[in-house]
Order: sequence, then C-alpha cells, then structure tokens
Amino acid sequence: MGMTITEKILADHAGKKEVRPGDLITARIDLAMANDVTAPLAVKLLEKYNIDGVFDPERIALVLSHFVPAKDIKSAEQAKIVREFAKKHGIKWFFEEGEGIEHAILPEEGIVVPGDLVVGADSHTCTYGALGAFATGVGSTDVAYAMATGEIWLRVPESMKFVFYGKLKPWVTAKDLILYTIGQIGVDGALYRAMEFEGEAIRELSIDQRLTITNMAVEAGAKSGIIAPDEKTIEYVRKRAKREWKVYSSDPDAEYHSVYEWNAEDIEPLVAWPYLPSNVHPVSESTHITIDQAFIGSCTNGRLEDLRLAAKVFRSALRQGKRVHPYVRCIVIPASKKVYMQAMKEGLIDVFMEAGCVVSTSTCGPCLGGHMGVLAEGERCISTSNRNFPGRMGHPKAEAYLANPAVVAVSAVMGRIAHPEEVVREEELVEA
Repeated sequence: MGMTITEKILADHAGKKEVRPGDLITARIDLAMANDVTAPLAVKLLEKYNIDGVFDPERIALVLSHFVPAKDIKSAEQAKIVREFAKKHGIKWFFEEGEGIEHAILPEEGIVVPGDLVVGADSHTCTYGALGAFATGVGSTDVAYAMATGEIWLRVPESMKFVFYGKLKPWVTAKDLILYTIGQIGVDGALYRAMEFEGEAIRELSIDQRLTITNMAVEAGAKSGIIAPDEKTIEYVRKRAKREWKVYSSDPDAEYHSVYEWNAEDIEPLVAWPYLPSNVHPVSESTHITIDQAFIGSCTNGRLEDLRLAAKVFRSALRQGKRVHPYVRCIVIPASKKVYMQAMKEGLIDVFMEAGCVVSTSTCGPCLGGHMGVLAEGERCISTSNRNFPGRMGHPKAEAYLANPAVVAVSAVMGRIAHPEEVVREEELVEA
C-alpha cells in the first residue's frame, strides 16, 4: 500500500521507511518559526528550564509581524524580547518590523522549500504546504522544544484529497476555491487531517494563489494543507531557495480518509458571512450588505498578485470617476516589504492612494484585531483575511466578511458587497 505526500515527508523526517495515520513519531524539523506574539512565550520557557542555546541558528525564523510597528508599551516589550533573543543566539532568519508577515516572507525568501518539515507558533504555518512542504502550527511550548532540540513529536494525520477540475470563471480566485471547500465540509471537516489539493484548476494557479489555499486549510480544522510540487513550484523555488530541496508526491495507491471532486467552473465569487469561514454565500446573494470598512492584505491575500487584482478594479473605478465610497474606510497592507516595493514600482500604490485607500507598512494589522483598522461595535468590514469569528477584527459585535481582493476592492467603491462586474467593464478584463 502506497503513502500520501504527507506520509512520505513525515516518514523520511522520522527516519522510517513508512508511517501510517495514527502513528506517533518523533521527527527532525527543517525550520522552526515564531513571531512577536508567540516567540516571547517560547523564550521565557527556554529561560525557565535554563536552556541556553538553540539546535541550529540557521534553522530558526523569528518575525516581528503582528503588533508592529509597536502599538503600545506591551507590544514594544514583546518585540524587544524577540530582538534580544535573536541577537544573543545569532538567529540567521530574524526579520524586523516592517519586513512583513512570516507567511509571505519565508516562501519569497526561499527559507522554506519543498519536502521540508516546518513547525511554527502560528496557526497559519500551514501556508507553506503550497510549496510541497509539511508545515503545521504548534503552540509556543512545542516551538520552544523544537528550537532547543531540532525535533517535534507528531501524530501522523489522515489525508483528505480535494480535486478541482476545469478552469476558473472570471473574478474567481484561489480564495473562492478554499472558501468553497470550507463551506462544503465545515470548520471542523478536516480536523487534524492533511488537506491535499490537486486537479486542473489547482495546477493553473500561480504560487501566490496556491499559498492562499493552503493558508486557510486550518480554517477547516486541518493539521496541514499541501499541494504537490510541479514545474511552477520548481521555477518559483529555484530562484529563491537557500538550500537543497526534495520533491515528494503521493503514490497512486495511497489511501485517503475521503476524496472530494468538484468542477471549478461551477464556482462563482464567494463571501463568508459572520461568524464562520464556512458560512459561505455567493456574491450575488450578498449585494444588500452595506460595509464600513474594507481591508486588502493579510497572510492570505496580501501578495503582489492580490494587489494587482485589487488595483485593476480601482483603475476601472477611477476611469469612471469613482473612488472609495465616502462612508467606507479602505485599508491596503502589502504582506511584505518586497511586495510593497514592487507594488510601488508598478504604480499600484499610486492607484490605491488616488482611489482613496489608506496604505500601511507591511504587517498583520487589522486581520487579528490588533491595530491599524480595528472595528467598533456594530461596524462591518469586508476583508481578504482568513477568519471572521466574533471579535476577530475588533469588537465582538462587529462583523467581518471574507472575500477575494477584487470583491473587496469593488465593495469599497460601492459601499456594499458587490461583484467586480458592477465596476469593471468586460473589455477591461483583458488588461495586464
């Protein structure tokens, strides 16, 4: 009996010929990651047990991303703890505030490569599965252990396969594919399982978009999300990789917990209504919902292609004399400094500013209700981020709606949830 891509990666890292779902293993890691929220807890644990060292300073990434630039004294002190730890131990992959969000930085810098086993003290560590790595979020205690020993213990997850046939309709993106998936199986439909994505529609996606799909695997309760590497993956990695990589793929006779097959051509732009990512509705059923804020950014949809898509909508609006609705705040936050700089070179930042958006330094910002866009009681926000639980983006009685960047951009212009076709003319779809 064959193994899935996930089982193969875990078997190799555990030094075994094979593993099966349910097996308890101790596996070596290729990278441990933490941020300004989770790293201080890990540092304090290492200090508590007098562990004065890390297993490999070149296999640890520390990223200041959540509450930076520091929003208050407490967040400044959190960041200081991480800076001092990184300096003391010579952590190679330390990223200061303004560099961006870890789940954008690590792939674009080539720090995560195919075949890796990555643990991160952040639930959206599963993002890196888009490159064919096994990547999963763990607690600060587990990441402290991993930083000290270079190992982690895991229960091998069952795998679920999601196959998308056909081609995407205009304005349908990877965000819509993953929202559709979560809508079908629920927020606990993949609990402690590995979500494996394949099919024609997946292969047509860029790496930027694939990262969006695996990023939100955790919103279905998954342990990880993964897409087997192909030519696009290798082309992306070859330009960036800081070390060797290994390509794995699932065997034809691998066993899955379940297999779902869908036609991507049947999917339209979607919106997840409060208060679950699984509460999915077509945009066509959501156009009556007015908004107070629109947010384009986060580790889910703050990459360059996301900004280009949003800018296309705003350009079309500007040609028609339209800008961000006067009663709407639109916040744009590029996911990394490199994305920000390229967006400036391409004139995207000019478009956003001219359209009436607020453009901020690269950080998580309002995604987690941290700062730079927190919602007041009763306010509604449409967001490209990944969660819309009560209180996620601010007040517990505020509402967050999740959608792709084009839908968020057009909604900012219309003052209500809208379809991009309401602003972008058919002939403009062919624009670069």
